[in-house]
Amino acid sequence: MSDSLKFGIDVSTLRPTQMTVGLREVELKRREWRDADKEERSRILRRHVIPAVVGPKDEPYIVDHHHLARGLLEEDAGRVAVYVIADLSPLPKGEFWTFLDNSAWCHAYDRHGRRRELDDIPKRMADLADDPYRSLVGALIRQGGCAKSDKPFFEFLWADFLRRRIDEDVVEKNFDKALAEALLLAKSDKAKSLPGWSGVSSQGD
Repeated sequence: MSDSLKFGIDVSTLRPTQMTVGLREVELKRREWRDADKEERSRILRRHVIPAVVGPKDEPYIVDHHHLARGLLEEDAGRVAVYVIADLSPLPKGEFWTFLDNSAWCHAYDRHGRRRELDDIPKRMADLADDPYRSLVGALIRQGGCAKSDKPFFEFLWADFLRRRIDEDVVEKNFDKALAEALLLAKSDKAKSLPGWSGVSSQGD
């Protein structure tokens, strides 16, 4: 295992460990970067050091901040700082992905919330598919509908919860309406079991 900070890693070399991002969220990251001056950009990179594991062929596989990494890639931001939480480079490819899967360091679910094979995880950040429900969760958090959680992939749990209750056509064509529905659902007892739930239970103690 390794805990080290590596500076100057080309963002185009970062490998994803999930299959989707919310492109609305990516656009927010891009806009923040475009609007920032040189000093502000430096602060963004210092605030959001990207955690990663070193995999086969010494390639960096990021385990968080996929939206930021995708945004920086699309903005041609160049180099970023990466925090290496484990060096798994000696492992063969199959064992490497099994290790990630059992460590909650990868998420092999597609934009419809369906479990896929580990080999289906894209090799490039640019190939991550858009999951509009991930964007909906991002907006939900900013509106106070739920709190951030340390539970791995908690945003995907919320995305799956909303996916089953809000029609995708509404999310795609009327995002504000979808967000209003999401806020009501997030405060209800239906979401009580989800990490970061911040509603008030209707049941007595």
